[in-house]
Amino acid sequence: MKTFETSIVKNLIITVLSALALFLLIESVVSITDINLKKESVMPANVITIRGVGEAIATPNIATFSFTVREEAKDVASAQQKSSDKNNKAIAYLKEKGIEEKDIKTESYNTNPKYDYSGGVVCSLGYCPPAKPVLTGYEVSESVSVKVRDVSKAGELLAGIANLSIGEVSGLSFTIDSPEVLKASAKANAISKARADAEVTAKNLGLRIGRVVGFYEETPSDVYPMQSGGPVMMKASVQSAPDIQTGEQKITSTVSVTYEVK
Repeated sequence: MKTFETSIVKNLIITVLSALALFLLIESVVSITDINLKKESVMPANVITIRGVGEAIATPNIATFSFTVREEAKDVASAQQKSSDKNNKAIAYLKEKGIEEKDIKTESYNTNPKYDYSGGVVCSLGYCPPAKPVLTGYEVSESVSVKVRDVSKAGELLAGIANLSIGEVSGLSFTIDSPEVLKASAKANAISKARADAEVTAKNLGLRIGRVVGFYEETPSDVYPMQSGGPVMMKASVQSAPDIQTGEQKITSTVSVTYEVK
């Protein structure tokens, strides 16, 4: 009986010691890893920080413009019908010219009453009371934006909409279809310039460039035009397409890179 109890105690002691040994081993590994991580996170004593500015330029491949239809009538329904007829005429023309439905978007639609404030005012002793507004009808206005994926057709479409005599044509602008590609190119150029400048600086100091230990990118600017055809406003009919110049668009990226030097 005593031999059995002694065996149980020995097994229990062995189990406890094994668990303790495993715990100490894990703690040691964690401590060593933590020390290594802290060593890696400590900024080296000798570093230089270089600022690089890169640019990327591209020719716009998307044109956008808008047209606005305004119609008046004695009642809302008539004004809406007149507006819809002209708007549908413009959209049919755009689709005939190859503009897809997804690239034609209604930006605003408004219905407003029209009042006359001029009549029925009787002045007495130099005082003229406010005129009583008289409802004369309603105005309906609808603005539609158009995206042109073939910029060579922009002038033709502007002239075509204007020749329909439906209203105003305005807001011509040019953009890049994939600005992310342009931004990535500008960023790569900025990093490349920072690296080249760092190598020259280190050489002048009698040092050599090591690993990158810090990086910061300023918020990149939006793509903006270097040259542009400018705003276009058309109300009257035109006989021929205007000469549209797309120009170029540029984006700038600025980065700061910190290098270890040896």
